[in-house]
Amino acid sequence: MNMLAAATLSSQFTWIDWVVVVGYLAFTTWLGAKMAGRQASIRDFFLGGRKLPWYAVSGSIIATEISAVTFISVPYVVFKMGGNLTYLELGVFGSFFARVIVGYILVPAYYKREIYSPYDYMGNQLGGHVRSMTSVLFSFGGILAQSARVYLTAEVVVVVLNDQLKWLFAHSGIPELAWAIILIGIVSVGWTLIGGITTVIWTDVILFLVFLLGAFVALGTVASKLNGGLVEMFRVGWEAKESGAWGKFTFFEFDPSPLKEYTIWTAVIASTWGGLGPYGTDQLLVQRMFCCKNAKDARWAMISSAAGQIVTLTVMLVGVGLFAYYTQKPPADAGAEVVQAAGHPDFPMLTGEALEMYTETGDRIFPIFILEAIPKGLKGLIIAAVFAAAISSLMGILTALGQVVMSAFYNPLRERALKRRGIEISLTANIEELGASKAVTREQRRSVLVGRLMILFWGVVLCLMAYLANVVSAYYRSILDLALAMAGYAGGALAAGFFLSFLPLKIDGRGFMWAGPMSVVYVFALVWHQPWTHVVCWVAGGILLGTWVWVLIRETMVVAALADEMERKKRGLALVTRDWPQTLILLVGIAGFLLINYYGYWEGQPDADGNPTYLTVAWPWYVPLGSTVAFVFGFLLARRRPQPPDVEVA
Repeated sequence: MNMLAAATLSSQFTWIDWVVVVGYLAFTTWLGAKMAGRQASIRDFFLGGRKLPWYAVSGSIIATEISAVTFISVPYVVFKMGGNLTYLELGVFGSFFARVIVGYILVPAYYKREIYSPYDYMGNQLGGHVRSMTSVLFSFGGILAQSARVYLTAEVVVVVLNDQLKWLFAHSGIPELAWAIILIGIVSVGWTLIGGITTVIWTDVILFLVFLLGAFVALGTVASKLNGGLVEMFRVGWEAKESGAWGKFTFFEFDPSPLKEYTIWTAVIASTWGGLGPYGTDQLLVQRMFCCKNAKDARWAMISSAAGQIVTLTVMLVGVGLFAYYTQKPPADAGAEVVQAAGHPDFPMLTGEALEMYTETGDRIFPIFILEAIPKGLKGLIIAAVFAAAISSLMGILTALGQVVMSAFYNPLRERALKRRGIEISLTANIEELGASKAVTREQRRSVLVGRLMILFWGVVLCLMAYLANVVSAYYRSILDLALAMAGYAGGALAAGFFLSFLPLKIDGRGFMWAGPMSVVYVFALVWHQPWTHVVCWVAGGILLGTWVWVLIRETMVVAALADEMERKKRGLALVTRDWPQTLILLVGIAGFLLINYYGYWEGQPDADGNPTYLTVAWPWYVPLGSTVAFVFGFLLARRRPQPPDVEVA
């Protein structure tokens, strides 16, 4: 039964539910701290000592991948008018194929040596500058993607704590959404600082189990609210023919249009290709694989994590149930206030405050139902799982960002500073290999402290970006699409970086230093076509060309400083003539994204104010596009690596 108009949604969340939420968070905090143990070194803090079991890592991958976005936004994707199960194609086909490729190709390459991130591997193969560039690209993409996830969970917090947040807004002037993000950020940073990656993984395992339980509880509850139960749910879903031939249960979509996100073609081609980015080169997920004992365990953890599609399917069925529930008419005994209230034209059961909240953001439909219909105690468990999912995602990205920045920037700089003082220490080595001297112990403790400060810094940045995601979300049909699309901006560049370093191309990493950022601009140029974006593309093109010319001039000056006059003229001329074809290639690349930004779109129907709208390729194609650009230009702009002379073997 829908709530009475006199009651608020927040009042439906009782003290019993709050006890469950607090108890859940307290228990996971205790367990995470207990399982983390003592972090004596940066290896313990960021890799869990490489001793975690594969099943724990697999559960952590599932929980990280599902997150609050899947748990909350996927039901809305099915619930809304025209929604169906076609989103599941991406997971059943695309992400599974990508996991297999990562497990059998990328994982063995990573486990050949002690590394902390995929970017260490790329740096070892192509040069240290590539490690820095890939670290920057990961940080950029990770902030975009995870800020959308935090934003979605903040929307849930706004629904649950609506009355309290309104009171805070009235007394502080800070919007309710900002307060919700601050709350999530404080808890996330605190949890991460407790025990590093080990805490993250073990709390993720609990989260996965609670996700599974919460999904089945929600499905059972929505079925119990229908006259006829599951049979009625399936009947209403099947008869929703505006969603496809099989109604809400339409699974296959064979439309070849690149404008559609959920088709068999985007699943098999774009999602498989695109999955190599998050599963194989995104530190957020790859970091978990590095915590396994060996490559075999890491491979099994990655492939077995495909079982997470069970949760996705369950919450999609919840979306069907929500559609059946809210399209029915309010029962006659619901009370005059509900019956007479003006409901949603398509969903009569949505009235009052629930309708108001749904109108503001459609992704709130599942949290609204949780507060209205889920029994006391169980609704607290589900909301706790949602909070924990956001916290877990934020913990994961904070740990990953801290680790990447430490590995790519802090550790090399600190090691060089120590070397100048006559101290030879590898900050990434196992502490047992270094011995227990005072200098080693001091530096390990210093590294852990710096890592914690990095996490605090990135926590603030992510909270700020999560608030800005509210503005960008208006351009996407759901927050699910927003979160997945944001990851695609830099994902292609990272995938290309791996294959440039993995394949026997015999090139250096110079080309990737420009091709990686260029691929991000290409994706941006293809997606955004408003007048202000033209300025962004011109500025990006100027920066790429300017840095290229500056590097060439600097190299020429180095030659001039080290060579005599005759050799200087000879080598300086050779340097200029050698690079002019690649300069032309760079100009072609810049001209390409400028043209795409101006003309690479289809005209859509004007919006309500008569402004033009632009249609472009769906977000699953972002990574294939970006990786193609980064790989091609990364190869063409690179130089051949000098090969060692052949050695005869007796």
